[in-house]
Amino acid sequence: MNYTTGTGELQHWLVAEDGFRTNWLGKGEAVFSLGNGYMGLRSVTEEHYANEQRNLFVAGTFNKFADNEVTELPNASDVLWMEFTLNGVRFDLTQGEILAYRRTLNLKQAELVRDVTWQSPNGDLYDLIFRRFVSMDNLHVIAQRVTITPKQESVLTMTSGINGQMTNSGVQHFLEGDKRLYDGRFMQQLQTTTESGIDFAFHSVHRFSQHEPFEPKSIIKMDRRQIFFDYSDVVIPANETLTIEKYSTVFTSRDRDLSVDTTEELANFALNATRDVEAQGYDRLFNDHVNAWDELVWSHAPITIESEEMFDQLAIRFAQYHLAVMTPKHDHRMNVAAKGLSGEGYKGHTFWDTEIFILPYYTYTNPKIARSLLEYRYLSLPGAHRKAKENGYEGAMFPWESAWLDDGEVTPVWGAADIVTGEATKIWSGFIEQHITSDIAFAAWQYYHVTGDQDFMDNYGYELLIDTAKFWASRLEWNEAEGRYDINQVVGPDEYKEHVDNNAFTNYTAHWNIQTAIQYVELLRQEKPELFEQLNEKLDLETADERFRHVLDLIYLPQAREDGVLPQDDTYLQKEIIDLTKYKNQENVGSMFYDYNLEQVNEIQVSKQADVMILMYLLEDLFSADVKRANWEYYEPKTLHDSSLSLSTHSVLASDLGDQKLAYDLFRRASEIDLGPNMKTSDAGIHAASLGGIWQAVVNGFGGVRMTGGNLRISPMLPQAWNALTYSIDWKGETLDVQASQDQVTITRRTPSTEPLVIEVYGETREITDTFTSEVLSV
Repeated sequence: MNYTTGTGELQHWLVAEDGFRTNWLGKGEAVFSLGNGYMGLRSVTEEHYANEQRNLFVAGTFNKFADNEVTELPNASDVLWMEFTLNGVRFDLTQGEILAYRRTLNLKQAELVRDVTWQSPNGDLYDLIFRRFVSMDNLHVIAQRVTITPKQESVLTMTSGINGQMTNSGVQHFLEGDKRLYDGRFMQQLQTTTESGIDFAFHSVHRFSQHEPFEPKSIIKMDRRQIFFDYSDVVIPANETLTIEKYSTVFTSRDRDLSVDTTEELANFALNATRDVEAQGYDRLFNDHVNAWDELVWSHAPITIESEEMFDQLAIRFAQYHLAVMTPKHDHRMNVAAKGLSGEGYKGHTFWDTEIFILPYYTYTNPKIARSLLEYRYLSLPGAHRKAKENGYEGAMFPWESAWLDDGEVTPVWGAADIVTGEATKIWSGFIEQHITSDIAFAAWQYYHVTGDQDFMDNYGYELLIDTAKFWASRLEWNEAEGRYDINQVVGPDEYKEHVDNNAFTNYTAHWNIQTAIQYVELLRQEKPELFEQLNEKLDLETADERFRHVLDLIYLPQAREDGVLPQDDTYLQKEIIDLTKYKNQENVGSMFYDYNLEQVNEIQVSKQADVMILMYLLEDLFSADVKRANWEYYEPKTLHDSSLSLSTHSVLASDLGDQKLAYDLFRRASEIDLGPNMKTSDAGIHAASLGGIWQAVVNGFGGVRMTGGNLRISPMLPQAWNALTYSIDWKGETLDVQASQDQVTITRRTPSTEPLVIEVYGETREITDTFTSEVLSV
């Protein structure tokens, strides 16, 4: 990978790949993936190679192959497919000689360009340029442009079409559907998912030009789940350029922007839309696409880093790029998957990754999208109620992995091999990793206090916070001997500790959830009596409130020892301590499992990811600086960061503790999870939560932004490598521009007001009407 190719206006905007290696295809396919939130396109080449993984996913189109499998996003038809034969030789980069090769993702324009100079096995020489984008302006459009310039007169034959023979690792999710050619040019393929019954309509059309547009000799062909053209006898004079454009559209019967009732109506609508797309042409489509990206991301929420390391600026732009690619901003029935829309990893399911790592980016920069993601959780309450009831609890018990709104739990039961027993390892997260319920409640609360969106709270927020509290109140277990309520047999954020009692993160956030619900029930009773009555009828607030108040002070909250260390759970601090140096210095995550199985790891003081530390990040006002530092010094050496969620959290906490050198090192390591030199880390898809965490490391960590108790704090502390950091955040419906250097910070209200805005800056309360500048102080 090459991160230094951008110059001039494109400096720090380009991610490039120099060289072509079939054993490393996955990295580029994921890192260069394109999308718009409606669909995601893994960046395979037009031509086929061994080891490739061709993926096209449409958000929210889940399907279940069999009763003993879980719901997953189906791998849709391949519309990128183009095979070229030049002077009788197939264009194949594993044959002949590659004289020049570079594939570049332009983050600013969201276009992928592959530039190749290739000498075929028979000695012929060609320059080929492949361009493509997935439109952010028209969510249904994929556009490709290929130019071929031979150094000698050449004859091209080409096969290109729609290939519906795609699978999810061997599982076919689509029924065979109708195929047809319209107007002699527009290919149509219709397919329907096997279990969920979602109709897909795919269309593709080609344009050829060589000085002028022309129609080459062609024949349409159909095969099982395929429709394609064979083009032949296209003569390209020496040093002349042939341009081939391919426009493809994807529509489904789930699309909210369509008002169609039948498969036939969907097909006709999609066909007419494709005709309009083809009439606009690549350049116009691309211009509208670039403008849409600029409006959504680059002008809306710019971040500028002046650093000794150019990689830092590129890394935050890469994170923002993929956050926009993966997030279904168009439909509140959908959410963000753990691999975005860039690969089959985690089956397109939604985890706590969204609420804790991704949502804050949108809460602070695009509240409309943040609200849509939270509305997904509200709409999925039926599935949460179902899971609670199945487990003998009340209220809303959110699934560890979510797909359909009413699915309930969709976590697979079995996972990787156990190196000791040789059996598949049971995945307990779907059964006992329950902190996601309070994570969702926290995210809704955080969104409300940052945005001031009272309409959200009235329609969704109060209910979410109270319904989740009802679950925790029913989940508590009375400990007669200690006279308290425990939460037993759970998995906390540290997934290397299973079936533990009183995980600190789980207990504290459950307590916070119930405590917050009590406050809101009282607020509704006093200030919103009509809404109180509505929710009382729905949730039985009177009974719930009585239960909340009874249990609140009896919930066991682990306390720090004399040395300040808070027990992660009842037994962690009594487990064996071993030398973890080998695993802390690992090149590949999970290397500990080459030596131990999960049962053995469960008995060692080692953590997969931040657990106690993320508690002290989210509920920071509950813990003193001395306690935070004591726990950092105890747990950080024992944390392997085997989860991509972990490094960014530790970076923010290191910033809080004033260790900017370590914070920067952790930020860089987090940035390199996908962008780094390891060519196998992203094979299953990009790491969605890590990318949200990178934004948090920059803005919440180095930028010093925090919301605690409904109040805003901005206290930047830049790492030594940075000269300046500028960013913008939304707060209570207005935009604040922040400029920070090593010496001072300037906070500007984009719309000045005589009504002062109260912000805490380096421990002092400031009232800002227009612009405020402060010297940087140690915090």
